[in-house]
Amino acid sequence: MSFQKILSNFNIDGEFVSCEPYGSGHINRTYCAVFNTKNGKKRYILQKINSKLFTNVDGLMNNIKLVTEFNRAEIEKRGGDPLRESLTLVYTHDNKAYYKTEGDEYYRVYVFIEDALGYDVVEKPEHFYESAVAFGKFAQLLDRFDNSKLFEVLPNFHNTVMRFENLKKSIQADKFNRALEVKPEIDFALSQEKYVSTIVDLLTSGKMPWRVTHNDTKLNNVLIDTKTDKAVCVIDLDTMMPGSICYDFGDSIRFGCNPCLEDTPETEKVIFSMPLYEEYARGYLSVFGDTITKIERENLPMGAILMTYECGIRFLTDYLDGDVYFRTSRERQNLDRTRTQFKLVKDMLANFDKMSKIIEKY
Repeated sequence: MSFQKILSNFNIDGEFVSCEPYGSGHINRTYCAVFNTKNGKKRYILQKINSKLFTNVDGLMNNIKLVTEFNRAEIEKRGGDPLRESLTLVYTHDNKAYYKTEGDEYYRVYVFIEDALGYDVVEKPEHFYESAVAFGKFAQLLDRFDNSKLFEVLPNFHNTVMRFENLKKSIQADKFNRALEVKPEIDFALSQEKYVSTIVDLLTSGKMPWRVTHNDTKLNNVLIDTKTDKAVCVIDLDTMMPGSICYDFGDSIRFGCNPCLEDTPETEKVIFSMPLYEEYARGYLSVFGDTITKIERENLPMGAILMTYECGIRFLTDYLDGDVYFRTSRERQNLDRTRTQFKLVKDMLANFDKMSKIIEKY
């Protein structure tokens, strides 16, 4: 089915001009569609949803519909521009958030946000700060949203206890006889068991509030204004689920405070950047005000450690299992990824008191 025919099912006023691949996303296929309207050319984002990964498209899209509509109303109340500061779904003619083809392909459309870009690497500390402001604002906007309405897209995604148990099973099975080769990594992973249940226990006991979490808080999921260098909007809402803001904060730190590539073999070059950590903490906390609780604030540094550790043990588990989950382009890539994450964890543990003092400062 042609893009023009697919797009004809959505409420778009204007004459179809073109539709070309757009962006660098790995999960869904993304395109930029151009239409001629009375007011000139208008662009839209068309995405083919990866229904192999997101098997319940209805649940996924209902999450996005609920959150974007809530956010848009909140932004409008505060005098902002919802068309720029939030993703805006374009509905189908029968008022659905997505279109399903006869061949069981699923498509959605967003209004294109002009004069804004996502960056894959931290080119300027200000961009990292602005991404923190954006993700902090995203969580703060949704403070009064009933997160129990959200469908759990990827069950147990950040259940570190379960991830730890999976690692132990893979060590025991040792299907590819790799355990001996990675004994130092296994020993380190097992030595951190005392931390694995920290956030899980706080959530299940009710001591820490469940919130809407984005669960993919990388820099490239924030659009930055090309003229002002200020954050515009949080994008890629596919993995939104109930969870802890410590997860979202922690994943940003894991991704943004390491100057090296995630799979670098030169682990000795991997460092945890305290200046970037402080930059992010300053931005994140600047928009929360009294919305963030004491228990959440105290556990933000632990969130950074746990998200980095969790990622490391997932890479290690996959290496032991024969590299079946994470895409690899060379041998031992998952092992290099493991070592990078564990080096960051060690640096964070050594700087834990400093990390906590920075949170207290802001």
